[in-house]
Amino acid sequence: MLTVIAKILVKEEKIEEAKSALHALVAPTLKEDGCIDYVLHQSNDDPKLFFFYENWTDKESLENHLANVHIAEFSAKAEDLLAAPAELFFLSKL
Repeated sequence: MLTVIAKILVKEEKIEEAKSALHALVAPTLKEDGCIDYVLHQSNDDPKLFFFYENWTDKESLENHLANVHIAEFSAKAEDLLAAPAELFFLSKL
């Protein structure tokens, strides 16, 4: 199993638009082969900060996810919504 945490900082004036765009990724991603969990979180301390907590069966499933149409559509909007590039953390359960 591969765990990914994506840290996403959005522009202050785009919080609601970004929240909607990020939330729209959840349902189609959960239907993807190899997706175990795909959970969106918003920071209690900083409403501009979002996290995805993801679990994938393997690296190939994650790579297929990153190449998916709904991710490409979000990526096209990212420059307008994000304050900085998303940070990805790849983790292994001990």
